[in-house]
Amino acid sequence: MVTLENIFSHWITEKYLQRSGIYHAITVAETAFSLARERDLNEEIAAKAALLHDIGHYEWYTDGKWNYDEYRKHDIHAIKGAERAHKLLIRLGEDRETAKEVSLCVLLHTDSYLPFALGSQRSPLQNAVWEADTLNEEEQGRHHYRNMERKEAVRRLQKLDEQIFPVENPHAGSV
Repeated sequence: MVTLENIFSHWITEKYLQRSGIYHAITVAETAFSLARERDLNEEIAAKAALLHDIGHYEWYTDGKWNYDEYRKHDIHAIKGAERAHKLLIRLGEDRETAKEVSLCVLLHTDSYLPFALGSQRSPLQNAVWEADTLNEEEQGRHHYRNMERKEAVRRLQKLDEQIFPVENPHAGSV
């Protein structure tokens, strides 16, 4: 079983989530989990995809200063992210079908890199990840710069993991 905490603790995830914002990744994972639960969708895939949805972000600077407009103009982070997410999940021992579904959700969490809008072409699960991301967005990408301590991130992911992978209580049902 590959947990959210396993994914988050891998050095590749830590490296790339620093760029896109740990707070944003955790918050979107929590929101996607809730949306999936409300809609009777796969909560595990929703949370994993949402955690990794921006793992493909890269930095775009002009004259040593972050240039959000140029970044958006040339953005392909969803494409890069889908590949990174798939490779990472397989490396961690994730089931191949789950890794593929997570990667597709990462790929389709935005259509900013496409010359057309995806709209209703997303599956319900892909739409939940897109919606969770959209709900957390702020102007000029400010949502990527909110801070969260690693310890808090792990605590919140552990809480999600407990809901996704409940441990059976050996004493449940006993008299």
